[in-house]
Amino acid sequence: MFLSELIPMSEVLDILAENQKIMGIETIDLKDSYLRALATAIYSFHDSPPFDKSAMDGYAVIAEDTFGASSNIIKELKIIDQIGAGAFSDKKINNGEAIRIATGAPIPDGANAVLMEEYTITENEGTDDEYIKIHSQVTPGENVAISGEDIKKGDKVVDSNIIIRPQEMGLIASAGVDSIEVYKKPRVKLIITGNELVNPTKNLDKAQIINSNQYVIGSMVESCGANVDISYSQDNFNTVKEILDDSSKDYDLVITTGGTAISKGDVVIDAVDAIGEVLFHGVAIRPGKPVGFGLINETPIFMLSGYPVAAMGQFDAIVRRFLFKMQNIDFNPRMEKREAEVKIYSNLGRTDYIRVFADDEKVRSILSRGSGVIRSMVEANGYIIVDENQEGITKGDIVDVVFFEAMNWNK
Repeated sequence: MFLSELIPMSEVLDILAENQKIMGIETIDLKDSYLRALATAIYSFHDSPPFDKSAMDGYAVIAEDTFGASSNIIKELKIIDQIGAGAFSDKKINNGEAIRIATGAPIPDGANAVLMEEYTITENEGTDDEYIKIHSQVTPGENVAISGEDIKKGDKVVDSNIIIRPQEMGLIASAGVDSIEVYKKPRVKLIITGNELVNPTKNLDKAQIINSNQYVIGSMVESCGANVDISYSQDNFNTVKEILDDSSKDYDLVITTGGTAISKGDVVIDAVDAIGEVLFHGVAIRPGKPVGFGLINETPIFMLSGYPVAAMGQFDAIVRRFLFKMQNIDFNPRMEKREAEVKIYSNLGRTDYIRVFADDEKVRSILSRGSGVIRSMVEANGYIIVDENQEGITKGDIVDVVFFEAMNWNK
């Protein structure tokens, strides 16, 4: 039987870092890359835009031909051609001439600006004598997107080890890249243990509890960019041992809930200890001190509490960071400063993850700390993390709040 001992969070993070697993790399189509972790930097194959192009609909002109034009001084330019999007003109503009041009079309030879259509009046439209009257002027380069102003050929456009958002997809596409290397998504096995657990139902027999962890922890795994398969097991040593052994061979990471109590030899801890190694069991955090971590067949095993709130806190404190790093992404959730409206109690030597509700100015309320009160996680919108070396927070203190939404993969 594994003997438990509470260890500080600082030691936990060291153990996890020593046993961190990084996923392999795969090549995927750019269209499938949304919210994937980019493994290699992207360099552009060409300039973007690849040519000087019009930034709006109007007329390609020699800017100097428009100087002095105003509502009182009308100038005229002869139309010698027109260019639609995706087309180009082989005509050169000389003084006194203009070419009608669409947004995104290449600037013709001789032109150095684009005059907005709103500042023109067309005469003899559709004939060989078509011309425009202009009542505004433009400066050289106005309304022209210069070749390479966004990307130069050979530029690094996106760095490695970032989560790909729509804007990165657009920039990668503009660089001429249609397939990229990303880290594989971790395949996670979630094993829910407990003789008392049943699926959601309107009718509960005595001693039955609805299995909410399958939804809570399953969705939290997905919020870390990983894939999850969920299984259920009775509190039977041999059954748990078998499913753990099989899962460790088929998945990149295994998470269990239930069977981790500090006060007795619970089935999950004993099963991991029997076929693998328990690296810690019991952490000086609240909620959720009965949390464990070990290895079976070199696969990381996280053993979380059966209480939903404790399991959620343990996941956010320990597992989330590990899953991010499996895809070579550092977990650094954004923290925002707020004023504590009430005194917050905490004990030295223990890291407290305190559920709070905070608005734009203050931490307005401290939610129940009970490990089984899942409603408190719904009413809360973030954590205040009180360090193990800090003894509480005084009313009026400025504190760091980690909002739940900032912890997710697509934050």
